Amino acid sequence: MKEKFLIYLKGIGMGAADVVPGVSGGTIAFITGIYENLLDAIRSVDLQALQLLLKFDLKGLWTKVNGPFLLPLMAGIFTAIFTLAKLMRFLLSDYPIMIWSFFFGLIIASALLVSKQVKQWGVQSIIALLIGTVISYYITIAAPAEAPEGLGYIFLAGAIAICAMILPGISGSFILLLLGQYNRVLTAVSNLDITKIATFGAGCVVGILAFSRVLHFLLKRYHDATVALLTGFMLGSLNKVWPWKETVSTYTDRHGVVKPLIEENILPQYYEGENHLVLAICLAFAGFFMVYGIEKIAEKFNTPKREAVHTEG
Repeated sequence: MKEKFLIYLKGIGMGAADVVPGVSGGTIAFITGIYENLLDAIRSVDLQALQLLLKFDLKGLWTKVNGPFLLPLMAGIFTAIFTLAKLMRFLLSDYPIMIWSFFFGLIIASALLVSKQVKQWGVQSIIALLIGTVISYYITIAAPAEAPEGLGYIFLAGAIAICAMILPGISGSFILLLLGQYNRVLTAVSNLDITKIATFGAGCVVGILAFSRVLHFLLKRYHDATVALLTGFMLGSLNKVWPWKETVSTYTDRHGVVKPLIEENILPQYYEGENHLVLAICLAFAGFFMVYGIEKIAEKFNTPKREAVHTEG
């Protein structure tokens, strides 16, 4: 029970990270020593697992998917998501500069954390880094703020965003921001909109089952280039979370609420109203050193665990 409770706490950490657009649940899984187990558990959900389910061989299914690990982990993740959704909506609405500054520091630290996994920086890795940066930056300036509201798009957003859960350093919440679905999903969770939650969840299931196999292949065959590409994606995404913005145009949503449609980044001194510059800088450093501190703790306590996993493989 003690071991399962610890896994539950790690799940809470992963869920809390996935709610925040700046740090990923995959990073938390990596630094808490459960990353290998997570990938193995996800990849174990295959046709054989489906056959066991259809035969109602629940004991066999439980063993195959590593139920004693996966159940408390998922329970922790969902606990954090449903607990923190309303809090994040409040912070983004009432304290945007402060919260985006904190996210800015989180993303920089996470990018550095991921880049350290590149074993050798060669020409391919550098090109992949540049490609990832350019693509991500282009998305932040090209993607409209008002995304389609159909259930099909919510399903697609879930399939894409959930992939970040198994990628150290990539934020699923930030992917939702790019797709224009972050506030929509948070609202659905806060209001217990079962239809949207179920649609988003179905997309998550399809996405993570497919992408876990793709990730395994890419990291095995093209490890350094893949990690460099992800690092570039994070660096380019910083444009999206710059704290000081100026609204160029607005739109009215279906509930009659006026929201920003096009925003441009500006320097703090040109921001209308209190720019909270000192506090913003402090929060950015706080976000950076929080991730940096977690990394140092991981190096101290989890290195033997990762070595043991690779030795067994």
